[in-house]
Amino acid sequence: MTTIKSLEDLKKAKEEALKKRDAKVASGVAQVIVGMGTCGIAAGARDTMKSILDTIENESLTGIIVTQTGCIGLCEKEPIVQVVIGEEPKVTYGKVDAEVAKQILHDHVIKGQPVKEHMIQM
Repeated sequence: MTTIKSLEDLKKAKEEALKKRDAKVASGVAQVIVGMGTCGIAAGARDTMKSILDTIENESLTGIIVTQTGCIGLCEKEPIVQVVIGEEPKVTYGKVDAEVAKQILHDHVIKGQPVKEHMIQM
């Protein structure tokens, strides 16, 4: 992280942060968040993450930001994946293995149709 030493540095940091935020909420841009806390990793979240990244790369998908987070708090539902598309509400999925991850990418992220059988009500 850059050290802020002047008002100009602060303004520049603010502009960069706003650009990143705007990119995440821009229409058509999807964010896929994988729960990678200890319980998620134990349940197979690494395979889930690998499947998501491989699918994006192999199919040359664009406009998808993939991030990871710590424990989401629903250990019995791990691995957990959350999808945010534009300004739509966040959708949380549970028991997401490699195949379900591909289905979520194809059906929800690309086609805009949530995969109801794997959704978790938060």
